[in-house]
Amino acid sequence: MALIDVQNVTKIFGPSPKTALRKVKDGMGKTELLAETGHTLGIHDVSLSIEQGEIFVIMGLSGSGKSTLIRHFNRLIDPTDGQILVDGEDVLSLGNKALEQFRRKRMSMVFQRFGLFPHRTVLENVAYGLEVQGVGPDERAVAAREWIVQVGLEGYEDQYPSQLSGGMQQRVGLARALATDADILLMDEAFSALDPLIRSQMQDQLVELQDKFHKTIVFITHDLDEALKIGDKIAILKDGVLSQVGTPADILMHPADDYVAQFVRDVNRARVLTVDVVAKPPKLRFTDETLDKALNALRSSDADVGYVVEDKGSYVGYVTENSLEEAIAAPGSPSLSDVADGGQQLEASSSIEEALPTVLDTEHPLPVIAEDGGLTGVVYPEQVGEVLSPSAVQPVNDDEPQNGRRPGARSDVAADDDDMTVLEEKKASA
Repeated sequence: MALIDVQNVTKIFGPSPKTALRKVKDGMGKTELLAETGHTLGIHDVSLSIEQGEIFVIMGLSGSGKSTLIRHFNRLIDPTDGQILVDGEDVLSLGNKALEQFRRKRMSMVFQRFGLFPHRTVLENVAYGLEVQGVGPDERAVAAREWIVQVGLEGYEDQYPSQLSGGMQQRVGLARALATDADILLMDEAFSALDPLIRSQMQDQLVELQDKFHKTIVFITHDLDEALKIGDKIAILKDGVLSQVGTPADILMHPADDYVAQFVRDVNRARVLTVDVVAKPPKLRFTDETLDKALNALRSSDADVGYVVEDKGSYVGYVTENSLEEAIAAPGSPSLSDVADGGQQLEASSSIEEALPTVLDTEHPLPVIAEDGGLTGVVYPEQVGEVLSPSAVQPVNDDEPQNGRRPGARSDVAADDDDMTVLEEKKASA
């Protein structure tokens, strides 16, 4: 079961949204709805499933509805239609008291404008969420100091926000959100106000912290490069309608429509795609075969090498006809593992850009090794060239649902207000 389950959520802004909703369901579009009723369509029939422990990026251009959508998760905005479940609980059914506790304990938020209290020190800002939760001063100070260390601000505990750079201020905001130990972290354009170098550093730090603490992070951005860099999954919105949901590789290699294809057209795929995307099963995989049996298998196949793995799946190395013939002719009784050459290997998580020099400098397909040491496949130089070619991009079939996209989904939806008010920021951080 998904941690956050968004089911057919629609938001209409105006004095009588329920009346306007009936017109939308009858097929009335954005322009006609605004002209006839004065109501604005914010997001339309959006469904998403966000798994525990993943960084889920919601992206789109200004006015796409991404900020409106994320504000539904902690009910800064209530939907006109649809349902939102968090860990199976209907968020829309929560009363005021329960909603207050939900915001304090289940979700934390990091904002584009930092949302720090100028009259509080770094330590006091980081401890604020714990203070609201009722944690005692000594305990919250200890916790705040620990998170200040985690985000690299040790020694700045007694400084005020005005004494910090923008990047440092954002680290304070991140530490404050993490200090509450909430399951879910909402980040609304959290890095977009930062200089490019600082922004890149913050992206790296977020990924490092996620690897360490395994929070569920919903990250809003208008920057595709940022989405591809940090996202486990990416949802792309256009005019309030969901165009596509998928992994970075899904988005790059199989855009759902022309809009997504234009979005990803100029992306450096070698920098984003990992080698496991292009890995293919090896033609020959050996485990406990005898040398003679392995040699016969190589001779009867069109493969130049065979890849040796242990019974439990760990990769050992590769063998060739020559290495097997020499081992058979030599005195003693070496095993297949003794003969195997470990050689060059690629980590499954390495980017194609990182792996390319090694791939081009090796005569045989290179083994791709998973984090647990298992052989996930092999990479051929020609496959790398194919996947980096523009012709490698294959649009999905518009007649079939792909990656969360609804066939025939409409795009005539109104823009949202991308700026959260200061009042909303204070309320969410509390």
